[in-house]
Amino acid sequence: MDTLRIVGGRELRGRIVTPGAKNSCLKLLAMSIMASDECVISNVPQVTDVDTMCKLLEALGAKVSNTGPGEVRVDPTTIVSADPPDPLVRKMRASVQVLGPLLARFGEVKMPFPGGCAIGSRPIDLHLRGLSAMGAQVSEEHGYIIVRAPRLVGAEIHLDFPSVGATENLMAAACLASGTTIIRNAAREPEIVDEQNFLVRLGADIRGAGTDTIKVTGVKSLGSTNYSVMPDRIQAGTYMIAAAATRGDVTVTGVVPEHLDALAAKLAETGAAVICSEDSVRVAMGDRPVPIAVKSMPYPGFPTDLQAPIAAYLTVCRGTSTITENIFSNRFRYVDELARMGAHVGVDGRTAIIRGVNELTGARVVAPDLRAGAALVIAGLMARGETTLDGTAHILRGYDDVHGKLASCGGDVELVSDSASAAAAE
Repeated sequence: MDTLRIVGGRELRGRIVTPGAKNSCLKLLAMSIMASDECVISNVPQVTDVDTMCKLLEALGAKVSNTGPGEVRVDPTTIVSADPPDPLVRKMRASVQVLGPLLARFGEVKMPFPGGCAIGSRPIDLHLRGLSAMGAQVSEEHGYIIVRAPRLVGAEIHLDFPSVGATENLMAAACLASGTTIIRNAAREPEIVDEQNFLVRLGADIRGAGTDTIKVTGVKSLGSTNYSVMPDRIQAGTYMIAAAATRGDVTVTGVVPEHLDALAAKLAETGAAVICSEDSVRVAMGDRPVPIAVKSMPYPGFPTDLQAPIAAYLTVCRGTSTITENIFSNRFRYVDELARMGAHVGVDGRTAIIRGVNELTGARVVAPDLRAGAALVIAGLMARGETTLDGTAHILRGYDDVHGKLASCGGDVELVSDSASAAAAE
């Protein structure tokens, strides 16, 4: 496995361009299954999760090709299977997003339960319950989900929780259903809006994305489109936190600033200067952060995907901060790794209590999941001395050239290949 070598103590200064959003791109690729012709998706981030989704589509029979930097062409007309293969499905949580599109197109899907980062229970019961309301029959056999619906019909669905994944799957499936589907208590994340825009470009009849009620009137077929993925607000937010953590001055460009309002408000609370313009956010910090309280919430609240990165930043605050995780049940797996670097973090149920220390020190640590990995990168940038971060495969699932972007702003960050590490050890 590759490792990240980080020498801390350097202020980040410069500009970082935000790539396309992984959490949107994966769903757009899945939704292209329902198109009647080729789809060209641009502003595609170069992350391994996208590679996995492309391989999943190819395994189903689609023709997938890279037609330029950050551009993927999908021809779904050659798809012959509605049975996604085990290894790819178990590798990535977002693989569940092919369920709705495959069911809408083929009327039957058999797939294993999806995998991904072990950040707590993420059942897909809301997905299945919504599909059942639309006329699907759901069963489980030997670890496989089997969903059958020769014809999906419109229904009124109330989600018990505004699940992003369930909203996306049901919105996609409803596009080719007979009649009108209304999804209440729908997720409001910007990625939902991006997916609505993509589907509308394909010919779907959808309204309400970005609100808690989405109305989808089924159509007989969908066409094709060229579409550019929205900016990645989580990558952008991570670099904003890194700027404050290193007491630097970084402008993150190519963003939608209002997507980052919750984070910007919290960084300002810690004492950072946050300046928003039309398509960029500048963050500057000159001192240790003031302690704050953070609670992860569905959008437009503070994003759960930035909970771990901001926790790393707060380990050097002047006092005691608290972080409450309201989305996932096991998202504090980074705490033990931060402790190796000198952080004082205790966990009580869903709340982490962070007692700020003067500084962190470099250590060898392991990324247990994607966003925890981002937190440990930030900790390494702050720490005195050198940090060696293993488990980089998690980070590369969701961050496009993270080491290159940080190095361009003065960070001493290097991705060291396994072969190079072995040679150095000898």
